[in-house]
Amino acid sequence: MQYRLWTAVVAVLSIVLGATSVSAQTAKFPERMIRIVVPFAPGGGVDTLARLLAEKMQGDLGVNVIVENRAGASGTVGGASVQQSAPDGYTVLFSSNTQSMAKLVMANAPYDPATDFTPIARVAHAPLLVVMSPNQSEKTLAEVAAAAQKNPDKWTAGVPALGSPGHMATIQFMRLSNAKLTLTPYRGTAPALTDVAGGHIQLLIDAMIVLLPMAQDNKVKALAITTPQRSKLAPNIPTTAESGMPGLGVTAWFGMWGPKGMPADVVQKLNAASTKAVKELSDSGKLATLGIEPVTETPEAFAKFMADEVARNGELLKSVNFQPQ
Repeated sequence: MQYRLWTAVVAVLSIVLGATSVSAQTAKFPERMIRIVVPFAPGGGVDTLARLLAEKMQGDLGVNVIVENRAGASGTVGGASVQQSAPDGYTVLFSSNTQSMAKLVMANAPYDPATDFTPIARVAHAPLLVVMSPNQSEKTLAEVAAAAQKNPDKWTAGVPALGSPGHMATIQFMRLSNAKLTLTPYRGTAPALTDVAGGHIQLLIDAMIVLLPMAQDNKVKALAITTPQRSKLAPNIPTTAESGMPGLGVTAWFGMWGPKGMPADVVQKLNAASTKAVKELSDSGKLATLGIEPVTETPEAFAKFMADEVARNGELLKSVNFQPQ
């Protein structure tokens, strides 16, 4: 009887001391460098915003915050590296809509975005920009649709990553216009944009944050932005509705995730730090110069937002009989 009592006491003490140890560890978070993994090549919209956030977050958290690019497999190479990391908050993922779409667009997705990660924060959203090769004569989306319907073999659209906002917007364009474009996947926005500028592909839809400079330099043709109103950054670029394609309204959003099983207080600290960082960037005008709007929400709200987004995009993919690749 005494042995059983002593065993029970030891078990209770182990739980209490273990919980105290974990609490003490997380209370000190962070104590060392934090890695933000961007699952795309340098130079894209996700990478640009991640680096701005990292700079602000390290000042607030008091430790170095670095960005590490791990591109490949529509963002899942970088995603898998974070999923397999310790859930201690020192390795996190920063990505776009693409992260939530892995199971919908990949035949053998390496993880389930909804259950294998901890949502930390959605920090911003931005319109997409439709750009075209400078070799093409079309001036509106309506003209592109007509040309692609007539000669579908002459129209190829770049896809920065399967499941990316640009991918979803291109599918929506095909659905609305009844045009059958050839879709070519890339390892990020930058190489796809280079091919549009070179005339190797004809069309690209992706975040305005990275496409606009090339459009302003007349290296690609800007056709439309995917918002109801024109952007103050480029008031001469029409909306998709004005360009003859009402209903094309996909936008990009950006968020942060950690591995499954992160302590709640670490999640809250990272949520607070990223929220503060994006607010400072907004107040300074840096986000406005990139056409980005800040978002402030809890990890729980982010999880619900992502679930709703996946449901909507799942229906869009079904409507065009998209087959996971």
